Amino acid sequence: MNPKSPQAADLFGDIEATPKVRLRDYLPGLTVAALATLAAASLSDRYGAPLTLMSLLIGLALNFLSADHRLNPGLTLAARELLRWAIVLVGARVTFGQIAALGPEALLAVIITVVAVMLTGVAAARALGFSTGFGVLSGGAVAICGGSAAMALSATLGERRVKQSELTLVLVGISSMSPIAMVLYPVVAHWLGFSNAQAGYFLGGSVHDVAQALGAGYAYSPAAGETATIVKLARVALLAPVLAVLSLLFPAKLAVTGGKRAVAIVPWFVVGFFGVAGVNSLGVIPVAISHGAASLAAAMLAVSVAATAIRSPLGEILKAGPKPLLVGVAASATAFVLPLAYAWLRIG
Repeated sequence: MNPKSPQAADLFGDIEATPKVRLRDYLPGLTVAALATLAAASLSDRYGAPLTLMSLLIGLALNFLSADHRLNPGLTLAARELLRWAIVLVGARVTFGQIAALGPEALLAVIITVVAVMLTGVAAARALGFSTGFGVLSGGAVAICGGSAAMALSATLGERRVKQSELTLVLVGISSMSPIAMVLYPVVAHWLGFSNAQAGYFLGGSVHDVAQALGAGYAYSPAAGETATIVKLARVALLAPVLAVLSLLFPAKLAVTGGKRAVAIVPWFVVGFFGVAGVNSLGVIPVAISHGAASLAAAMLAVSVAATAIRSPLGEILKAGPKPLLVGVAASATAFVLPLAYAWLRIG
């Protein structure tokens, strides 16, 4: 992997491994992310703005700090590990009853949306003169979980179908579009007067990266954030069958990265979320602990969003030409319209 590749959305740790360093080497980056979040919390309290939005804006304002390599271990830990554990802790506020309340129709709509977004990516790529592989990569990144999905899809398709430069362009596009979606999509939901259930489905079904999807949901309301988490994790879980299907469609092109084949598995934090939600469904988690877990998850998410923004490759985004990004824009438009339409028409 090119060390200059964007690494802001690496939820699974397959773009860049979490640095194995001494404990004290994590402190500078963690300290910067924590201070950025404290500043965001102060602004949030003063002006009544969502904490995650303020964390994103403060992080982007501190983006110049990404050039300091001493901060990399701590920022990487904050952007990835804290997000994973925040997802697990959100399960303490969710029950299987809430999940079931979405209904099989909503889950089917998520599947249809993922497929439609990927097909849009392929169609847009072909129309603009790019390869089918680039379309799958762009569409899949938008449809599932951002840069991490792009990495997994790239490993499955192989470099004969997806060039390293194309992967970098997709990562650049996702790194730029996901924060924009986090800021603008909740505004759209408010403008349309969506309920918490409608907003949660729309935001969880449309925003690219996991951190930004959860951040957008909780920026709308805690209830919307819980629904957004369920919908977004349903999209993340679809990465496994998508990789399996691609492996069957392109068996001769299956890549080997670092001596290991790309394996279609459900991430541990998704399993952890549903496991904690299952325990919570039994009513054995005290209310105080449930609320404490929710507050801790919100704080960890805010730190993760700030760290992700600090690490966002703004320089690479400015260097990239507009044409490759149009594929991601087309896929993002489909990912915006379909969940919005379903939330508006089918969720009361």
